[in-house]
Amino acid sequence: QLQLVESGGGLVQPGGSLTLSCTASGFTLNKYTIAWFRQTPGKERERVSCITRGDHLTVHANSVKGRFTISRDDVKNTASLRMNNLKPEDTAVYYCAARSDIYCSQSLGEYSYWGQGAQVTVSS
Repeated sequence: QLQLVESGGGLVQPGGSLTLSCTASGFTLNKYTIAWFRQTPGKERERVSCITRGDHLTVHANSVKGRFTISRDDVKNTASLRMNNLKPEDTAVYYCAARSDIYCSQSLGEYSYWGQGAQVTVSS
């Protein structure tokens, strides 16, 4: 079965840190560009970070630039999102997604595989 599984979500105080992990099973992650999206109730799912296959180029949304870091370990078949200095507005369900193209995309429909989502809540 081809799937992505996220882990590492939870409750954290403002200013705190969390690391989300995304593990692939049934396929080889090094052939895919990986992105992290997030979604809050009533809003569209938005891409926050992306890392390409091959060159491992990264891109981050302006709202998280300087606070979030995306990385990947193709040997372990995983990708991660390190989130520092978290703010209440970062509260959302976070999803990892994979597409076979070499470039990042903000279009949800261009990602072939999705994880089930991980809740991140930033609150005091």
